[in-house]
Amino acid sequence: MNVTNRIKEIRLEKGISQVKMAEDLQITRQTINAIENHKYNPSLELALKLIKYFGVGIDDLFKLEEE
Repeated sequence: MNVTNRIKEIRLEKGISQVKMAEDLQITRQTINAIENHKYNPSLELALKLIKYFGVGIDDLFKLEEE
């Protein structure tokens, strides 16, 4: 099973740049880029920070794709 996310979609809806988001969450822009392109799954801690940052539910941000 793969984990997919809607981080880029939600980030763009809210008009937040990768640079601003990286500064706010104290992570690198490269990390955000890797997560948005499904090359890296965030740690549980970062996933929870992302949910709080966007003010959405976990199901709104992450999906478990069944094969």
